[in-house]
Amino acid sequence: MKANTLRITEIFYSLQGESRTLGLPTVFVRLTGCPLRCVYCDTEYAFHGGERRELNDILAEVAQYSPRYICVTGGEPLAQPECLSLLTALCDAGYEVSLETSGALPIEKVDARVSRVMDLKTPASGEMHRNLMDNIPFLTDHDQVKFVLCNREDYDWARFQLDSYQLNKRAGEVLFSPSFGQLSATDLANWIVADNLPVRFQMQLHKILWNDAAGH
Repeated sequence: MKANTLRITEIFYSLQGESRTLGLPTVFVRLTGCPLRCVYCDTEYAFHGGERRELNDILAEVAQYSPRYICVTGGEPLAQPECLSLLTALCDAGYEVSLETSGALPIEKVDARVSRVMDLKTPASGEMHRNLMDNIPFLTDHDQVKFVLCNREDYDWARFQLDSYQLNKRAGEVLFSPSFGQLSATDLANWIVADNLPVRFQMQLHKILWNDAAGH
């Protein structure tokens, strides 16, 4: 593999569908490949294929949109070592950068200017055993922790992790999201209110607007 190249599935401009920048126009850089196989994955098309592109070429395409916000996503972006160089280059270019990561790979070498949106995989995801809990001490108030919940058992598990690791004090945001088509958004909202949890409820805006089409 050439240095300073990454395998890219797509680059597109849309609204951020989740996280603290929900609804803001954002350029998405979707890297190819992921070592996980979550049961609710909505980006299986990014597991394989893609196009190998040079870092400068990626930066040039991103700049064409004159964006403020950039989201590097996947797949699992950190599965490609050059992702770290991409994140730093985007920060150096003056963008506000977020990274969507599964939580299965180390995050400590990610540029401190990046907001790391780190999943913790729940039991029903099928990939709970991949959680790298050693990442938790590296979280800062610039980061976000996300739980995608499939059922009540997932909710109770996530609530236990929230309390055990005091995640709301380590990260700037803790996000609880219903797995699309599996858990009622209303039920999840009611549970969060009833338990007075210090988390942000979120739904995936891009699925509501564009029915989960690629490129949105």
